[in-house]
Amino acid sequence: MPNVHELASTLSTAHSSGRLLVLPTVWDTFSAAVAVDAGFEGLTVGSHPVADAIGSADGEKMDFTQYLAVLQRITSSVEVPVSADVESGYGLAPEELINRLLEVGAVGANIEDVVHREGDRVRDRNEHADYIAAARQAADNAGVDFVINGRTDAVKLGTDVFTDPLAEAEARIQLMEQAGARAVYPVGLSTAEQVTKLVASVNVPLNVTAHPVKGHGAGDLSALTALGVRRVSFGPLWQMWLAETSKEQLAAWRS
Repeated sequence: MPNVHELASTLSTAHSSGRLLVLPTVWDTFSAAVAVDAGFEGLTVGSHPVADAIGSADGEKMDFTQYLAVLQRITSSVEVPVSADVESGYGLAPEELINRLLEVGAVGANIEDVVHREGDRVRDRNEHADYIAAARQAADNAGVDFVINGRTDAVKLGTDVFTDPLAEAEARIQLMEQAGARAVYPVGLSTAEQVTKLVASVNVPLNVTAHPVKGHGAGDLSALTALGVRRVSFGPLWQMWLAETSKEQLAAWRS
């Protein structure tokens, strides 16, 4: 079993270093090994790519015990910190969620504000901040420097849900930082202007989703660094790109 105390400290220190941290999003031991062999110092595990890999579906439709088994195989196969996407918590109380993640060697987690198992209900700002705070307390009680990446889908949900999605995202990431998140993840940012505004509104690293080949709407790695982004993950985009590229190459072998 990985030493969660040491790995959590390593991940937390990287987040407080002031530099940009790229954490490729993996879904099994193979993809994890590829990312580590490429030289990355930490990994994220995405619920969407894991669901696709095991024949399930995203949106908290996976059996959480099965998901934890995937996580444990990944954490046991690498010597770098691993953070897991746990959507809105799979209906678990924050303390149970954190303890179960620590049991399988995860030292960080994305926790989002859309509760898929309740008809995609969006948590109130304060409700979500309270969940983050309780998760922070649980990790602290366990003596682990666990990295919570507080996620909001406000921008992604758009004006169908919020009058000013970017302002809503800003308010939510600020509350999550105050609640103890070590990074924040406003999903759906697509422009340099959006990124600049939200980077400036918090002191912890801001996470954006980038395509491993095409980059982000705000630019490539250098551009994101210049904008002040300090955490990048791939979401399902690396897996999707591999699928598209593989289909193109394999098509030449059709008889």
